[in-house]
Amino acid sequence: MPHHHRAESHLNGRIGWLRAAVLGANDGIISTACLLLGVAAANVERHELLITGIAALVAGAMSMAAGEYVSVSSQADTEQAELERERIELHEQPLAEHRELASIYVTRGVTPELAAQVAQQLMAHDALSAHARDELGIHEASAARPIEAALTSAITFSVGSALPLLTVLIAPAHLLIPALALTSLLFLIALGLLAARAGRAPLLRAAVRVGFWGALAMVTTAGIGKIFGTIV
Repeated sequence: MPHHHRAESHLNGRIGWLRAAVLGANDGIISTACLLLGVAAANVERHELLITGIAALVAGAMSMAAGEYVSVSSQADTEQAELERERIELHEQPLAEHRELASIYVTRGVTPELAAQVAQQLMAHDALSAHARDELGIHEASAARPIEAALTSAITFSVGSALPLLTVLIAPAHLLIPALALTSLLFLIALGLLAARAGRAPLLRAAVRVGFWGALAMVTTAGIGKIFGTIV
């Protein structure tokens, strides 16, 4: 009976949006929860907390989108500049570029004769793609996509930021601070587990890492809010 080769599923195509999604949601939960805890510790009214949280959601989502767009656009510009320089070198020095590509394969364990043949065949098929992949490390699956990164960060930040706001809406007034801290910590741990599962990474390590830094941030801001609330 013939054996059918099963195509393997890899995560390279997910890396860009997964990073932006996790960063956005994590920042949304932590920054909004910390801000709300700091303000709540200063003994303000619930409606003031909600206004603060909504402002944090809108400002944070816009900031995340702008930051991701600028950052990833810079990466995309660098990639395009590198590709353009490589295109010129391929046109002006094809033999030197062939030797350079072959030498890369030799350093990976291929014999010089076979490396020269592989480089020749790949360059005959698509020289720029071969050099982009093996010389520059630029892959189509992980190429910079500024708009995708910006939208993903803005949306996931908004979702993450909305979770602490929901707690403020429904939690009893006398339990507001502990409820906000506990639910936000649970949201962070759940996000860490979800991200680890999507990226096929160790679950426990991701949950502990996200939970620890989230708890530290919330304790710090709540303490500062309490101090300044008492002083003022």
